[in-house]
Amino acid sequence: MNLATKDIRHNLGRFALTAVGIGMLLMVVMGMGGIYRGVVEDATLLIDSVGADLWIVQRDTRGPFAEISRVPSNVVYRAAAVPGVQSSREFVYHTIQRQRDGKPLRIAVLGLSWPTDRGEWVPLSAGRPLRQAHYEMIVDKTLGMSLGEKITLGKETYTVVGTTNNMISSGGDGLAFFTVADAQAIQFETPGEAVRLERAARESRGEDFELGIQQPMILENAFRPTTQLPAVARPQVSAVMVSLLPGADVEQVTETISGWGDVSVFTATGQRELLLKGSVEKVRRQIGLFRVLLTVIAAIIMALILYTLTLDKIHSIALLKLIGAPNTVILGLILQQALILGIVGFGIAYLVGQQLFPKFPRRVILADSDLLQLAGIVLAISVLSSMLGIWKAMQVSPNEALG
Repeated sequence: MNLATKDIRHNLGRFALTAVGIGMLLMVVMGMGGIYRGVVEDATLLIDSVGADLWIVQRDTRGPFAEISRVPSNVVYRAAAVPGVQSSREFVYHTIQRQRDGKPLRIAVLGLSWPTDRGEWVPLSAGRPLRQAHYEMIVDKTLGMSLGEKITLGKETYTVVGTTNNMISSGGDGLAFFTVADAQAIQFETPGEAVRLERAARESRGEDFELGIQQPMILENAFRPTTQLPAVARPQVSAVMVSLLPGADVEQVTETISGWGDVSVFTATGQRELLLKGSVEKVRRQIGLFRVLLTVIAAIIMALILYTLTLDKIHSIALLKLIGAPNTVILGLILQQALILGIVGFGIAYLVGQQLFPKFPRRVILADSDLLQLAGIVLAISVLSSMLGIWKAMQVSPNEALG
């Protein structure tokens, strides 16, 4: 006869409620670890997905994922001429916020280097990659758009031609893929009144310029679009992605590009580490502290619950001692109840979490290693928590059964 199971059946309602409470607490601990895994996965998603070997960014910056980076578009052609480089692509990345159906809509805009990159590498759940240089987009399902839907950004209207899953920025915003030209048009879109004022300011400055006074016809250029003015550079891109030839010496190519005075270069691994040690580091530490705090709270609660259960069985424990039951029987009773409580709580946490975590606004990724680690922690907590109850049971005198 197992005394632990007999006692649990005798107080089944209270034990069930206790197990559910412990399970909810462990679910939060489990979710904290899953949220951290999701943050890391989202932060490194683009770096791992695009498959670039090197990232060329603005000099003395850490790349477009850590801060603002601007490099001239001609770096694409300069990089392509370096020995060992197979291809180079433009990369434009920024975040916008608009209103949609009366609610804020945040979009992480990513520009694809058309026509080299049409988004074939994007894992589509429906639709197709981009087929034309303008007015098409691929969106993540978290943005709530469907195939064929149209959205106006700036002065243009874009059509959703493809949808994807789990393509999230490090900030948790859904990604939308455009061509580089469209991404830059969205980024540098200027209201019509601002354009008119800038052209008027050009003319005013030209009237005070000596060349403008000598050649009044030059002032007519002031009202032309910026893109038509001479000696005006194309919009800059956020970074340039470089793919190397098989067998190419990464260090040699990196050293060559590092010699350019206007850019810095990072390997994909280096860019990933910079990102994790930057914006993700504080999140990791904060979530880690919460996990430790909740684990300690769970241990304290389980210890108090087992102590209370032991107090309720004082008379029964004294009776067992009076009839000559060995201490191992009493120890087994308390320890087995603690282990059952921990195992049932962990099972409830996992089952309930599987239903709730997919509904969270950020991805929650439960790694097998994290689950095994938490299971070990729960077993350790169960054993340690039982010590308080065991200590109390050892203090019980057999004479109390006669009271």
